Amino acid sequence: MAIGLGVVLILAGLILLSNAVTLNLSHVNDTSLGWVLLLVGVLAIVISLVVNEQRSRRTVVQERREFHDEPRI
Repeated sequence: MAIGLGVVLILAGLILLSNAVTLNLSHVNDTSLGWVLLLVGVLAIVISLVVNEQRSRRTVVQERREFHDEPRI
């Protein structure tokens, strides 16, 4: 889910950086907001991949018993 959110943020950031859409907000610069969305999107994807990698690690413990055919005294 975080990978999809990261992709959406990256796309929104690239749209704002390319000036395809302009926002008429008095206190927000479109280019700066585009860079912030782009960086946050990349960060969301990286964090999601790191968390998923840690979640998929497993430790397998294998117990071996050796049986000998020699009679015990």
